[in-house]
Amino acid sequence: MNLILMGLPGAGKGTQAEMIVDHYQVVHVSTGDMFRDAMSQQTPIGLKAKSFIDQGELVPDEVTDAIVKERLSQSDIQQSGYMLDGYPRNLEQAQALTQINQELKQTLDAVIDIQVPTQILIDRLSGRFICRNCGATYHKINHPTKVPGTCDRCGGHEFYQRDDDQPATVKNRLEVNLKMNTPLIDYYQKAGVYHEVDGNQNIDQVFQIIDKILSQLH
Repeated sequence: MNLILMGLPGAGKGTQAEMIVDHYQVVHVSTGDMFRDAMSQQTPIGLKAKSFIDQGELVPDEVTDAIVKERLSQSDIQQSGYMLDGYPRNLEQAQALTQINQELKQTLDAVIDIQVPTQILIDRLSGRFICRNCGATYHKINHPTKVPGTCDRCGGHEFYQRDDDQPATVKNRLEVNLKMNTPLIDYYQKAGVYHEVDGNQNIDQVFQIIDKILSQLH
């Protein structure tokens, strides 16, 4: 079985990825892992990617696509199938993946998109705050202080948020991701492999929905 896992930051994609891998024994292929593997093995395409990364530049699509093809052609994936995470990121990469699958005689079986309302994602991602005195980290939803406004560790009363945890920054990040995902959703809906999953439930309920979709593909 071959699938793509989609979801905005904070949607719980990482947790569901682990559960899918445990249950279905597919190979979890994340963009970061692919780049690290290709660079550590010093494959020609890995060295090409490294030259861009070392200069602080974005790796061009054609180099990323070549790294994906290199990874998807390896024996573990030929045997067990793949779950792509973080790729494709745009329509051009999605079209390249279709070509890669054809060349490797593979079939993309499903695209699972974990959807959570944007405001809930903003609350999840911007909920972190830090004690200015001792650096203890809290979250307004998942890990609040025991006494409101008082640090559990040092008793301090001053807290702050990092810039990238500020609601406005988080909202902007989500909007950028949403914009990138929209053409992908359209592309895979037309291909008949797109499945939207309500991620605004507990972890087990979300996985039950995913499991129901994937079990029908076997």
